[in-house]
Amino acid sequence: MAGEIREFEGLRVKVDDVIYMPSLDAPPEKPHPFVYFISIHNDSPVPVTVRGRKWVVHEDEGEISVVEGDGIVGQTPIIEPGGHFSYNSYHVVSRGAKVSGAFFGETGTGDWVFARIPEFRLEIPNWA
Repeated sequence: MAGEIREFEGLRVKVDDVIYMPSLDAPPEKPHPFVYFISIHNDSPVPVTVRGRKWVVHEDEGEISVVEGDGIVGQTPIIEPGGHFSYNSYHVVSRGAKVSGAFFGETGTGDWVFARIPEFRLEIPNWA
């Protein structure tokens, strides 16, 4: 990425759903899997290619993990004006956690931009 990266008001991230899924594989030290559903909306007049992401997971016991990389679920989607890209993925935690982060992209005019992921909770149900 070259140049300055600025927050882009035309790109909006929505956390559509977060579901506790104990049937998914999880290591013994992080036994609580959650599936999250995300949509990225382009309300701007230019296309945006999503190039990467950065997630920060703050577990209730103090551990912080950062997940970052290129693309989203193996893709670098181009979101046209008025369009959106939706996907789901999952994360495992040892305790409840709060999650935040950002998606990084490039506009059709060559500007590098980011959109914040609204903070959400991975709340372990009482029955778990």
